[in-house]
Amino acid sequence: MGLLETFKKIEPDKKKSPLLHTGYDAIFTFLFSPNTTSKGGTHIKDGMDLKRTMVHVVLAMQLCYLFGTYNLGHQHFAAMGEYVGFLEGFHLKLAHGLIKLLPLFIVANVVGLGIEFWYAAKRGHAVEEGYLVTGALIPLIMPPDLPIWILVLSIIFAVVLVKEAFGGTGMNIWNVALMARLFVFFAYPTSISGDDVWISGFENIRAGVGADYGWAHSLFNGLFGWMGLDTFDGGQVLDGYTGATPLALAYQGGWEKVTEVYSVSQMWWGTIPGSIGETSKPFILIGAAFLIITGIASWRIMLSMFVGAALMGMILNGWDATPFMNVPWYYQFYMGSFFFAMAFMATDPVTAASTNGGKIAYGFLIGFIGMIIRVLNPAYPEGWMLAIIFINTFAPLLDRLVLDSHMSKRLARG
Repeated sequence: MGLLETFKKIEPDKKKSPLLHTGYDAIFTFLFSPNTTSKGGTHIKDGMDLKRTMVHVVLAMQLCYLFGTYNLGHQHFAAMGEYVGFLEGFHLKLAHGLIKLLPLFIVANVVGLGIEFWYAAKRGHAVEEGYLVTGALIPLIMPPDLPIWILVLSIIFAVVLVKEAFGGTGMNIWNVALMARLFVFFAYPTSISGDDVWISGFENIRAGVGADYGWAHSLFNGLFGWMGLDTFDGGQVLDGYTGATPLALAYQGGWEKVTEVYSVSQMWWGTIPGSIGETSKPFILIGAAFLIITGIASWRIMLSMFVGAALMGMILNGWDATPFMNVPWYYQFYMGSFFFAMAFMATDPVTAASTNGGKIAYGFLIGFIGMIIRVLNPAYPEGWMLAIIFINTFAPLLDRLVLDSHMSKRLARG
């Protein structure tokens, strides 16, 4: 008997055990591609269903996960002046990153998928796969030491009120992962802003503050000690160390202030503080290229968003009224999360525009408005979160304007 037949034999009854059937269906559709075809043979369908589309997006993030995990550890030890070479203390940096990232990832997926399963069982339909991407995005855009209870609240808010209240996957107006971050930003701003939140493993980033190691570090110490490797020994934050991100420094003194602390190379490769997934630009761009080649994400949105941000950056350079406006427009892309927002947030097919013309306008407006928020409003460390959510709201209108324009042109031609 084949694997497919075996799975079909153990299928729970949908009416008697709706929650159990929901879990079975999620596993079944993950393991097996759809075999349905349109009647009449007029259409061709392949095995790329929604679940496999979402898996492609998750795969595109894996380099960001690998680098972000290691960079968490690198920034932790850099604060203490230990293992300052990027590859020095490799095992310690990787272990620390895993200790910080794994709880965020596990909780984000358990809580979010738990809500999805409950709604699917209550409504009597299959599990909607959209949360595969949301659950992978949320840990990458949150601070590494974010309290777990705040993470849980943000996920409940985003999944229940932003997604399920509108009907589930494909019906939400705003990007769910960004709304989770937005909830934290406005409800618990000190947990997601400032210099302290991006360097993990310390109560705060002040000279002399000791590293805060827990039971997980002790477990790794036992393993590393047995292997004859260095262990976590509890250093202290160096005098004069700052955990400020390049954006925070740019607000203080423009590009000169930024380059006093970080080199252009550090910002490009990502060996700087910041959200877990945003720092390494090359790895983000590799993921973006993968999404474009596989046809999952729209190159029109990415390109137009870059053009919109670049144009506004040039305008601000010409205005030259504040130190941040002096940052050369092309170096704006070296700082912060522009490329991550461009590749994985703005291109969300549910909340983005659908028509080709609408995608161009949609991406351009996000880039243009996001750069305004970033540079002119020091209350927000980034502009892309608010810009994307704001333009999400107008995506249907942009599509409507494009369609009306096309229909008007056709009617004029007779």
